[in-house]
Amino acid sequence: MAGLYLHIPFCKQACHYCDFHFSTQLKQREAVLDALVQEMAMQKHYLHGTSLSSVYFGGGTPSLLSEKELEALFSAIHQHFDIEKDAEITLEANPDDLDLYTLNRLYDSEVNRLSIGIQSFRAEDLSLMNRAHEVQQARDCLRLAKEVGFTLLTADLIYAMPNMTDADWVQNLDELLQYDLPHFSAYALTVEAKTALHKFVKDGKVLPASDADQKRQFDLLIDMAISRGYEHYEISNFAKPGQRAVHNASYWKAEPYLGIGPSAHSFNGHSRQWNVSNNAKYVQALAQGALPATVELLTSFDQFNEQLLTGLRTAEGIDLARLEQQFGAAFVTQLHTALLDLKDDWYQLRNNQLTLTRSGKHFADLIASDLFILADEHN
Repeated sequence: MAGLYLHIPFCKQACHYCDFHFSTQLKQREAVLDALVQEMAMQKHYLHGTSLSSVYFGGGTPSLLSEKELEALFSAIHQHFDIEKDAEITLEANPDDLDLYTLNRLYDSEVNRLSIGIQSFRAEDLSLMNRAHEVQQARDCLRLAKEVGFTLLTADLIYAMPNMTDADWVQNLDELLQYDLPHFSAYALTVEAKTALHKFVKDGKVLPASDADQKRQFDLLIDMAISRGYEHYEISNFAKPGQRAVHNASYWKAEPYLGIGPSAHSFNGHSRQWNVSNNAKYVQALAQGALPATVELLTSFDQFNEQLLTGLRTAEGIDLARLEQQFGAAFVTQLHTALLDLKDDWYQLRNNQLTLTRSGKHFADLIASDLFILADEHN
């Protein structure tokens, strides 16, 4: 199994919290999309002929793509890769782009799954985030997407917003759950450096939610989702039985994937690489026949630690027997030693399967970093 990710680095306007690579200037749109096609040709052997179980159009805002642009990208994909018959093909979309005409066009394309950036059903939240859509557009696009025929749908929400009470969050989440989507994701708002939100906080114009607020709202999220029949299969992701995201799961399972486009990342098991986060430099490099990527070779320690970081985020956790088979007994022995320093109520180890408890899920990244194995410690 392998995944293909295409980064479409254009947006109508800049969301105040977003630190992904994007541009609101569309002058280079045609050149960048042509470069994506060229990069696919140059990277067609990266996955060693493994068929694609998923294709993901991310960004940025892929729902800005015209019918002609989307068809050109699919043509290039088919030219250089084999897509499995039942592959998950996801396109991220903003509610303001999803009118009835666009939804019908997308439904008639090869896209079979929409990931819709709702973020909130509260006007004050959308204003603070500088989202391009209005509350009613969020409601309309979810209804229309189902009416058009999309059965594979997911949506994003953000909690721990400034001035968001627990009651606000419950109402927000309840509204999304009424659509009975097969999948949804929810993320705590983080204040990233070099964003407008970071400046607002620094200048005292916005007071971020406290750690206690975030914890309570995370717990409310889990309880409400489970009560509506969702499984909490990854820290930020919830799915009805059999409806887990195929593409994102490839990241958590350390399966190979190829990223195409400026700032896109790729992973083949032995190395990781990422493209330059600059549209002009990306286009220029490919025009000169060069890949605009930085490559990092992964040591066994890197690979082991990455599997800890991603695996602990999932409901299944980490199979220690498989880790020992892949990396050797010494790695797993040291992991057992590191576990002794963790709080007992943060994890459980049953039948050689390491998972996080509800309490531990609040500190998933911290726990993983505490369990990392360093080369000098291993010797």
